[in-house]
Amino acid sequence: MFSPNLFESPHMFDMSHKTSESELMGKIRDDDYEIKSVNETMDAPSGDDQDPDQRPKKKRYHRHTQRQIQEMEAFFKECPHPDDKQRKELGRELGLEPLQVKFWFQNKRTQMKAQHERHENAILKAENEKLRAENNRYKEALSNATCPSCGGPAALGEMSFDEQHLRIENARLREEIDRISGIAAKYVGKPLSSLPHLSSHLHSRSADLGASNFGNQSGFVGEMDRSGDLLRSVSGPTEADKPMIVELAVAAMEELIRMAQSGEPLWVPGDNSTDVLNEDEYLRTFPRGIGPKPLGLRSEASRESAVVIMNHVNLVEILMDVNQWSSVFCGIVSRAMTLEVLSTGVAGKCNGALQVMTAEFQVPSPLVPTRENYFARYCKQHIDGTWAVVDVSLDNLRPNPMSKCRRRPSGCLIQELPNGYSKVIWVEHVEVDDRAVHNIYRPVVNSGLAFGAKRWVATLDRQCERLASSMASNIPAGDLCVITSPEGRKSMLKLAERMVTSFCTGVGASTAHAWTTLSATGSDDVRVMTRKSMDDPGRPPGIVLSAATSFWIQVPPKRVFDFLRDENSRSEWDILSNGGLVQEMAHIANGRDPGNCVSLLRVNSANSSQSNMLILQESCTDAKGSYVIYAPVNIVAMNIVLSGGDPDYVALLPSGFAILPDGPGVNGGGILEIGSGGSLLTVAFQILVDSVPTAKLSLGSVATVNSLIKCTVERIKAAVKCNNA
Repeated sequence: MFSPNLFESPHMFDMSHKTSESELMGKIRDDDYEIKSVNETMDAPSGDDQDPDQRPKKKRYHRHTQRQIQEMEAFFKECPHPDDKQRKELGRELGLEPLQVKFWFQNKRTQMKAQHERHENAILKAENEKLRAENNRYKEALSNATCPSCGGPAALGEMSFDEQHLRIENARLREEIDRISGIAAKYVGKPLSSLPHLSSHLHSRSADLGASNFGNQSGFVGEMDRSGDLLRSVSGPTEADKPMIVELAVAAMEELIRMAQSGEPLWVPGDNSTDVLNEDEYLRTFPRGIGPKPLGLRSEASRESAVVIMNHVNLVEILMDVNQWSSVFCGIVSRAMTLEVLSTGVAGKCNGALQVMTAEFQVPSPLVPTRENYFARYCKQHIDGTWAVVDVSLDNLRPNPMSKCRRRPSGCLIQELPNGYSKVIWVEHVEVDDRAVHNIYRPVVNSGLAFGAKRWVATLDRQCERLASSMASNIPAGDLCVITSPEGRKSMLKLAERMVTSFCTGVGASTAHAWTTLSATGSDDVRVMTRKSMDDPGRPPGIVLSAATSFWIQVPPKRVFDFLRDENSRSEWDILSNGGLVQEMAHIANGRDPGNCVSLLRVNSANSSQSNMLILQESCTDAKGSYVIYAPVNIVAMNIVLSGGDPDYVALLPSGFAILPDGPGVNGGGILEIGSGGSLLTVAFQILVDSVPTAKLSLGSVATVNSLIKCTVERIKAAVKCNNA
C-alpha cells in the first residue's frame, strides 16, 4: 500500500509492494493532486489474507474535479491544518471521504514547504555570491594599498588599523553610492535647499535671518535674499573627492593629536597665559597638510584645556550631531549643516564616523563678518580610550574665490574622568582674511578671543553647566517660586533656550543678512533688517523689524553685565517698561556664577490704566563673553509653561545684549587706542511693527526703532558710567 505523502505517512508504505518510488512519483501530478481511491484502499486484501499466487490488482487513481481543488485551495489559505470535524464537513460538501481530504492537505503542505525551501535556497545563493564578490573587492583594495609616507606599495602590517578600516569602509560605500547614483544625479547643479534631508536644519536655524537693501522694490528693509550666500551654493563631495577626503581626515587626526599634546618648540609661551604656535616649527613638523597659506590670509592658532561636567560619550555625540552642536555653540555657530555622511562609525557608534559639513562662525555683532567653512569632520576613539574629533578644510578640493577662511586641523581631545566629568583639550587653527572687521573689534579678533580655542572651551563649560542644571531633579520646593512642578522648571528652561538661540542667530553679520545702515555718524551706527513671520507658532505673525548696534564703553564687562541683568536697575535703561517697578517672580540658577540664571520678571506699570507685563530673561556669562537676553511673554501662555506645558508654541521676539571684552590690552595696530578693561556691547531689538504680513513697512517704523535703540544706548552709557564711578 502506498500513501500519496511519502514524508508525512511513512508507516502506510507497504514494503511488499514492488513498484519503484520513481514509477509511483511519476504517476502523481502536483497540479491535480491525484490520489488513490479510498474504496480501492479499503477493498485491498491485507498482508495476512492475500494469496501469494494472486497478482495484485492494478492501482486505480482518482482525479479531483476543478471545483474540488478550488474549494480546498480556498480552505487551505484560511486553515492549512484542518481538524477531523473540518475534514468531515469539507468532504461532505465536496463529495469526498475525510481520508481523501486529509491526504490532499498533507500533499499541499509538502508542496508549499518544498517551494519555500527552493525560494530560501535561491536567496542564500545570491547572498553568498554577493559576499564572495565583496570579499574579492576587499582583497583587491588591500593589495593595492600604498604607503601614506612614500606612496609605494605597502604590506598589510605597515598600515595602521585606522587606515585599514577607512579603506574597507570606503570600498563598501562605493557600492552603496553606485546604487543610489541614479537618484542623486537629478540633484546635480541644484542648490542644497532643494534637498529635503539637507535643508531641514538650515530652515530651522535661518528662520530668524533676513537680507537685502533699504528701499528695494518689495518695500521691506533687509528682506531675505540668498544671492550671495556661499554656504547654500556648496554641494556635496563627488565620487572622485571621497578617497582624498578619507586620506585628508586620517592625516588631520594625526596632526590634531600632536598639536594637542606637544609642547615646545611647537608651542611657545605667550602673553596672558596663552600658548602661541611657532609657525616655522609647524611647517617643519607638518609639511603636507592642506597646502601652503594663500596670499592675503592671516594665521590664527590657539589651544586651551578645561574640565567640563559632561560624560565623554555624550560630548562626542553632541559634536557629531550638527543640530546639537550648533545649538550648544549657538553664540559661535550661526548656521551649520551636514552635506553628506561618508561613514557612521563602527557598530552604530561615533568611532570612525566621517562627514562633510558647512558652517558659519560668528561674533555677536553686525560689525564682524562671519567665517564660512567647507570641511570634513572625523571622529575616532584611540587605544587609551581618548576620543578625538577633528575638522579639516576641503577648500583645496573645490577652490572658491569667495572663501576667506579655511580650517587647518582643528578640534578637541576628550578624556574620560570619574563622576561624569571629561577633560577637553581644544585646538583652533585657521587662516583667514579679516580685513573687513570693524576697527573697534580688531583687538579682540586679532588676539584670538573672538574665534579662538578659549572662547570654544568657555562656551562649552558654561553650556555643560546649563545642561546639567536642566536635568537636575533634586530642586528644593522653596526654590520653585511660582513654578508649580519640576516639569514647569524644565519647560521654562527649554523656552529660554529657544529664546537665546533665536537671538544669537539673528544678531551677527551672517551672509544671510544684509544689514542696512541708517546713518553714518559714528561707530555705533544702527543697522536694521526685516522679515516676514508667517505660520510659525514660535513667533508672532506679521512684519518683524530687527535693529542692532555695537559700541565700545570704557567699563569692565563684568560691571556692564551685572548692571543690565539686575531687575532693580532695569528702569534706568528699558524704555518699554515705562518706569514701572520690576519684580522677579521666578529664578532658576543654571551655573556656578550667580549671573547664570533664567528669570521671570513682572513689570508693574506705573500707569494704573495699563496692564502688567511679563518678561522672560536669561543671563549667562563666562570668561570670554556675556549675554542678557529677554522677551515679553503672554501671561496665559506663560502660565501653561509654568505648569509643565509645551513651550514650543509660545511666541517670542527676543531682544538683548551681547558683551565682549575689548581685547587683552592696548591695540598695537595704531588704529584705535582702546585701553584694556573696556567692553564691546551689542544692543539688538526685535519689534513687531505690523500684524499684516503683506503690508508695506513704513519709514516711520524705521525711524521709531532707530530712535528707540539710540535712546537706549545713551541711557546705558550714562547709567553704567555713573554706577562705575
